[in-house]
Amino acid sequence: MYNGKKVVVVLPAYRAALTLERTYREIPFDLVDDVILVDDASPDNTVAEAQRLGIVHIIRHEKNKGYGGNQKSCYRKALELQADVVVMLHPDYQYTPKLIGAMVSLIGQGLYPVVFGSRILGKGALKGGMPLYKYIANRFLTLTQNILMNQKLSEYHTGYRAFSGEVLRSLDFTHNSDDFIFDNEMIAQIFNKGFEIGEVTCPTKYFEEASSINFRRSSIYGLGVLKVSLLYRLHRWGIVRWRLLK
Repeated sequence: MYNGKKVVVVLPAYRAALTLERTYREIPFDLVDDVILVDDASPDNTVAEAQRLGIVHIIRHEKNKGYGGNQKSCYRKALELQADVVVMLHPDYQYTPKLIGAMVSLIGQGLYPVVFGSRILGKGALKGGMPLYKYIANRFLTLTQNILMNQKLSEYHTGYRAFSGEVLRSLDFTHNSDDFIFDNEMIAQIFNKGFEIGEVTCPTKYFEEASSINFRRSSIYGLGVLKVSLLYRLHRWGIVRWRLLK
């Protein structure tokens, strides 16, 4: 609980058995009321590890639904639990749970309704081992998105995000993609509703057990990001009516 607000951490998991405990042990439980783990049909023992750690709210997809599909289950369950603040934390230990307090406080104090943990503010990305081609792509895509969406985020592609319950309840994210582009569709919906996004500097770690997508998937994702940003701009201009923006 923070400032009278219920805080829920959601863990979208896939093959997280080796890193889940490290992530879970660093969650500040003096602040966090509930933890939800959604396992996207992992072939390892992620669910058994979650049960061993004592995670109460565990959802297991019988078939892999993708990163976006996993998040949909996370947010639905968090809203079902009447969360006031929802933090999405990857259980692969790429992002430190120690920033949960800072992110929650920005929302709990009414400063921002959405907060991202940015790898680009400062030098956290390259220092943490982000591949150079991903860093360059991130900077190019973010610049293009800022122009098209008339914003000034340092990055659109972090997986560390916190939302007020009000924001999540106002978004129709159920019709978004089940793939990685889900994140950027949510950003478009957030800005279209007039909400602001705050950012905090976030160190990151790239290592063998940390989840990542290959070059081919990254290229498809990049093209999808540009499409989302362009559709957002055309919708705002009234040239097209994009069904995800209502």
